[in-house]
Amino acid sequence: MDAEIQKYINERVEKRVAEILAQREHAENARPKRLALVASKGTLDMAYPPLILASTAVSLGWEAGIFFTFYGLDIVNKTKLPDLKVAPIGNPAMPAPISAIPSLQVPNFVGMLPGMTPMATALMKNWFNRAHIPPLQDLIDVTREGGGKLYACTTTMGVMGVSQENLIEGVECRGAAAFLEFAADATVALFI
Repeated sequence: MDAEIQKYINERVEKRVAEILAQREHAENARPKRLALVASKGTLDMAYPPLILASTAVSLGWEAGIFFTFYGLDIVNKTKLPDLKVAPIGNPAMPAPISAIPSLQVPNFVGMLPGMTPMATALMKNWFNRAHIPPLQDLIDVTREGGGKLYACTTTMGVMGVSQENLIEGVECRGAAAFLEFAADATVALFI
């Protein structure tokens, strides 16, 4: 083959490959990013992570969906949401170090004393307030207003005797298969 013809063919191939790669990159960037979260725990300290992530995602223009299952249903239960607690016992990071002496860790057995769960809950709420972290309901509202989806696991609802009427406004009841359809196209998927 003549060198000129080979050069022409190579240039055309390189140009076409570059065009295809640019089209592929554009198509990937045009598709919105999607966050799929599973919230399985319903304590105060475990309600914040999925809600902060989802509200941040929708604020960045991502699609977001949270699947609330098992005790995670408490986060979207209208009677339980305002009263979520954090237990200091059985929680490896609790009780937290005394703020005046950060290296001093309060012994875990102290968490068994009467009144420690309300005290740990009040302490955590104080930390969130000082850090200017919005209340859970505000994070839920931001997520919903940004187009984020809140899904209650129908299987868990049946097991735990939770009805649609028990849930806060805007929560859709879905089974695992429906959530997996949403999660199948997720850019990021997390289990919390």
